[in-house]
Amino acid sequence: MMTKRVVHIVDDDPAVRRSASFILKTSGYAVVLHDSGEEFLKAVNDAVPGCVLLDIRMPGLDGLQVQKLMAERGVAFPVVILTGHGDVAITVKAMKAGAVDLLEKPFEKTNLLDAIAAAFKQMDDAAANADRAREASIRIAGLTIREQDVLRGLASGLPNKTIARDLEISPRTVEVHRANLMAKLKVHSLSEALRIAFSASLHLSPLRDDT
Repeated sequence: MMTKRVVHIVDDDPAVRRSASFILKTSGYAVVLHDSGEEFLKAVNDAVPGCVLLDIRMPGLDGLQVQKLMAERGVAFPVVILTGHGDVAITVKAMKAGAVDLLEKPFEKTNLLDAIAAAFKQMDDAAANADRAREASIRIAGLTIREQDVLRGLASGLPNKTIARDLEISPRTVEVHRANLMAKLKVHSLSEALRIAFSASLHLSPLRDDT
């Protein structure tokens, strides 16, 4: 049996909590209710990972403050903001802070479900990207330092001659390292090797000076 996906509803209005909870539960989601930002943040460390339906205007901590504290604590749950005010400035701040979507109250069932689905897609994409990055890092760790240097140069768009000059080796040696790293990575084209490098963010680091 598949575990239901969890939506954390954070809103001080009991009517909104009941309405959103009913829609989500009857659509197959599990729901956890929180009547304040403070209560949610107290529980979040032990909470089941999921997405957050977060009211923007609440007594005490408002939605933007909750978003900020989530980021500071490394809580990567995707957030859908609820607002009854249609405040453009708040919308901009919430989206800049990483909100997936913003819904105005009273919200339509379809809009709510679409926003929640988008939040979970973002969550799935982030998890998949993290898995790819871990796998890529493990594969790159199996290369020698010099092979990593050559791959880093290729990922930076440098031709063999430039990589050779930067590493103070011959272009022929670069070609040998390139062939060896592709064999170790079990790839058959440069584009496949570059995808692995980019997944591991190898292109963000400078070429090494050591040999």
